[in-house]
Amino acid sequence: MEGEGESSLASFTSAMNLTKSGALHVPDRYVLPPSYRPTSGLSPSITLPIVDLSSIYHSSLRSHVINEIQSACKKFGFFQVINHGIPLPAMKDALDAAVGFFDLPLQEKMLLISDNVHAPVRYGTSLNHSKDKVHFWRDFIKHYSHPLPEWVHLWPANPPGYREKMGNYATALQNLQKQLMEVVLESLGLNPNYLRNEIKEGSHVMAINCYPACPEPELALGMPPHSDYGSLTILLQSCTGLQIMDQNKNWFSVPVTEGALIVQLGDQLEVLSNGKYKSVVHRATVTSDKRRISIASLHSLAIKEKMAPAAELVDKQHPALYKEFSFEDFLDFISNNDILQGRFLDTLKKNP
Repeated sequence: MEGEGESSLASFTSAMNLTKSGALHVPDRYVLPPSYRPTSGLSPSITLPIVDLSSIYHSSLRSHVINEIQSACKKFGFFQVINHGIPLPAMKDALDAAVGFFDLPLQEKMLLISDNVHAPVRYGTSLNHSKDKVHFWRDFIKHYSHPLPEWVHLWPANPPGYREKMGNYATALQNLQKQLMEVVLESLGLNPNYLRNEIKEGSHVMAINCYPACPEPELALGMPPHSDYGSLTILLQSCTGLQIMDQNKNWFSVPVTEGALIVQLGDQLEVLSNGKYKSVVHRATVTSDKRRISIASLHSLAIKEKMAPAAELVDKQHPALYKEFSFEDFLDFISNNDILQGRFLDTLKKNP
């Protein structure tokens, strides 16, 4: 990958370097078509669900938590969790490690650049800078994270402590997502141990994002409207910038709640639930005065493992609405398609 990074240096422009250079305007390749541009007039404020996970192991309170999660999944495909068991210092360490990486000299980050969406560790910008017709105002580092000993030696060696801090957070996230999957499955009326081994042996990709200050934030986005491919995404954000779309196609900003983590349903859960739950469409906005860091922990079945509607949720009255698919199928889709042209999930629907 080192040689690839050096050869790509001439054509590669990171959003962070554009900001550092003092650019007064967004380059044309980052300017979105008018219909995709963020609007300042967001919908009225809304109370987004916050679930206290401390009650899930109390038999008398567990059903209340299950009902809260069921309601949030049906209405939004989204909720925040508090008392989730990951200490605040571990979350802060992970954000600090991310900042340290993005503050490295560009030449060092370029050693990890790759256009291959299958690469286990990949630095880049936008979504896929070699394919995107419109670029997005972000830099990222993505790496496979489970099982941790199999991948951590490939992660960035700098800044010092990156592997340890991000690794501790990744391990804690892996435990949390297993707990969350149990309660989400139970909220669907399935056995909480449904797909237990497949979930335990599943894929965990960490996408660490840097959204630099942008000179013309009304013309660009950090990430376009999309849904995640996996079962659950657990997100930590340093400041506001994440927006989710409700069922009426209104956008709402997700506030930063001290100590909370954001949980988003992905396409694999929409398919598993046979459409009872929907994966949440979301985007990342940018501002002219602030850099935002987010750490998205994307959990799915193993790369070649197929997800299909749960047999218990399919009958004559409720036929299967989706074709089965794998994480690998999604990677093949995004390596050959422009994300602005349509959602991967739509290709799975049997009667679009």
